[in-house]
Amino acid sequence: MGSPTKLLPVLLTLLWASSGVASAAEYQLTIAGMKFGPTPAELHVGDVIVWRNDDIFRHTVTARDKSFDVDLPPKSQARMTVGRAGAVDFYCRFHPAMTGKLDVRP
Repeated sequence: MGSPTKLLPVLLTLLWASSGVASAAEYQLTIAGMKFGPTPAELHVGDVIVWRNDDIFRHTVTARDKSFDVDLPPKSQARMTVGRAGAVDFYCRFHPAMTGKLDVRP
């Protein structure tokens, strides 16, 4: 049997792996053709969304509940960490017909 000092890193690795700690995922959501692209089905609190505006127009990604408001000049991108679970409807302040919804799981 190995010494306790040599086994400690192995035991800590096994403990961490079995703890259920998940790393945050990163998703890229694109705005193009005056539309928001599809949103991920498996979005969780702590995940990161990279909003990318491929349009020639300025857009925002504004939550109806005011939990976020991302301003995106043409051909730019911005990162946002998802902060809470639930359904969040969003729209563009400059183009209110542009809408979308995030379904965030805990």
